[in-house]
Amino acid sequence: MGDVAMTAPVLKEFIRDYPDTELLMVSRTLFKPFFNDIPNLSFYPFDPKVKHKGFLGLVKLFIALRKEGITAVADLHNNLRSKVLRNLFLLAGIKIAVLDKGRKEKTELTRKENKLCKQLKPTINRYADVFKALGFPFVLKNSLEKRTPDTLPDEIFPFAPLPKAKKWIGISPFAQHQQKVYPLLKMETVLLALANAGHQLFIFGGSEEEEQIALQWEKQHKNITSVVKKIKLADELKLISNLDVMLSMDSSGMHLASLKNIPVVSVWGATHPYAGFLGYGQSINDAVQIDLYCRPCSIYGNIPCYRGDFACMNNLSESVVINTVLKKLDNG
Repeated sequence: MGDVAMTAPVLKEFIRDYPDTELLMVSRTLFKPFFNDIPNLSFYPFDPKVKHKGFLGLVKLFIALRKEGITAVADLHNNLRSKVLRNLFLLAGIKIAVLDKGRKEKTELTRKENKLCKQLKPTINRYADVFKALGFPFVLKNSLEKRTPDTLPDEIFPFAPLPKAKKWIGISPFAQHQQKVYPLLKMETVLLALANAGHQLFIFGGSEEEEQIALQWEKQHKNITSVVKKIKLADELKLISNLDVMLSMDSSGMHLASLKNIPVVSVWGATHPYAGFLGYGQSINDAVQIDLYCRPCSIYGNIPCYRGDFACMNNLSESVVINTVLKKLDNG
C-alpha cells in the first residue's frame, strides 16, 4: 500500500508540469482513493485474484488497456506481473520505461560487512526518473503544501467531533513486518503520555489483530479512539487531512499522511530513511531512530534481527518519541 501511495504525489507534480497529458493509473481498486484529486488521471482497476489472474488474465488486461489509446507505459512497480504487462506493450510497439529499484545500492546499505551507510536516491525521485525516460522530465518539489482539511462525513462525527477542541494526532503503530513495529508496550506508554497531555489520538490500522490491540488502547483513555475497521480508506484519508501530526512507523501511514500534506514523526527500526522510503515532503529531522552498526539490516523489515535483541527498537526511548511529537505540534 505504501509504495502505491508514494506514486500519487509524483503523479500530481507530473500533471502540473504536463497539464495536457492524460494519465491512466492501473492498480488495485482499494487504492483508488489515493488518486481521486489528481487532474487528468483516470483509474483502471486491477484484479489479480480473479479477472486478471495469471498470464491469461494479464493478456486480458493488456487487451482492455490497448483500447484506452495508451501511447507510453511507465512501470512504477517493476515486479513479475508488471514485467509481463509492459513487455506485451513493448511487442505492440508502445514505448516503455521501468523503475530502477537500486537493488545493488540497497544490498550495500543492508549487508552485515562493509556496510555503505549513505543516503540513496529517494523512491519518489526514482518514479520521476521513469517519466524522464519517457521524455517527460520534471523536478520534484518534495514539499508539503498548505493543507485544506477535508469535510468529515457523518460516519466520522461520533468519534471525531467538530469543531476541534484539542490537537489531533494520528497514530499508525503497525506495519506489515514486525521488525518495523515499535514494541507495543512502549507504544502504549507513548499513547498514554500524549493522551494525558490533552491531545486527541486516532489509531489507524487494518487487520483484525490490529483492531483488537487498538480497542484495548482505546479503553485506557478517553482521548484515544480507534478507527481500525470502522471506516473506509477514503474516509480515513479525510480524517487524516484534519490531523495536526501523524506518528507512524516506516509504513503506509506515513505515506497516507503525505498525501494529505500532514507532517509525520516516523519511527525507524530495522529499516532506515537512507533506503529512500521517507514520505513525500517529510523531513529526516522528524525521523526517530538510534545509530547502531547493524542498521539498517533490511529494506522492507522482512529479515529477522540477527543480533537477537531487536535493539534498534527496544533501546529507543519512549520519551524521545513523545518529545519529538510534542515538539512537532509546537512548531507546526
